[in-house]
Amino acid sequence: MTESLVLLPGFLADGRVFADQIIDLSRHHAVMVAPLLGESLTEMADAVLAVAPPKFAVAGHDLGASVATEILRRAPGRVSRIALISGSAQAEPPNAAAAREPRMIKAKTGRFGEVLWEELPTTALFETPHRNAIRDHWLEMAMEAGLESYLRQSRIMQRRPDHQNVLRRARIPALVIGGAADTICPPRRQDFIAQLMPRAELVLIEKAGHLPMLEAPQSVSRALKTWLEAEAPFVLR
Repeated sequence: MTESLVLLPGFLADGRVFADQIIDLSRHHAVMVAPLLGESLTEMADAVLAVAPPKFAVAGHDLGASVATEILRRAPGRVSRIALISGSAQAEPPNAAAAREPRMIKAKTGRFGEVLWEELPTTALFETPHRNAIRDHWLEMAMEAGLESYLRQSRIMQRRPDHQNVLRRARIPALVIGGAADTICPPRRQDFIAQLMPRAELVLIEKAGHLPMLEAPQSVSRALKTWLEAEAPFVLR
């Protein structure tokens, strides 16, 4: 039996961000999208574990990548393999955490839409004729998520723990995907994450930025398919 796959969307996104991957991968795998619910990373991880199969592969983007890693920390026996897309293994730097404060204040004073443009600048995506449409798609999801979700997830990002030791201990097939044009989670950060894990493969997508699932959907689906079909996990000694 093929493994079930749990997809975790990123900051203010939902299952629509994985639309192409769901179509491509559901031919051979049970695929589910778990929303990010909770007031902390721990609560989000517990909420996913409550609805996930007993054993599953997990793939997360951005904040979802942090939740995926927290799931691995809390329930390593249930995770068969892990994929981290445009993620981070480290705590948020103090300057980045501090920079969130004025954006949150601005959002609470009726300028939520303006703040979202700052959260995902156009320069974070690869320059193509479809770049604005892709950004607008994310903005639509973010607006639907709403102000309260924005404030809650921003706080969680600020307090994100350092997960380096969790990933160093991982002995399961791992995949790290990044966009070469990503200015939010740049390629050097993706390379660092991949080097932490003994069984990780790094896939950098040249014509993608922070949203590779939307910018280069076939490349992401192909990488996830290869990862899901890799040989069964073994224990390194």
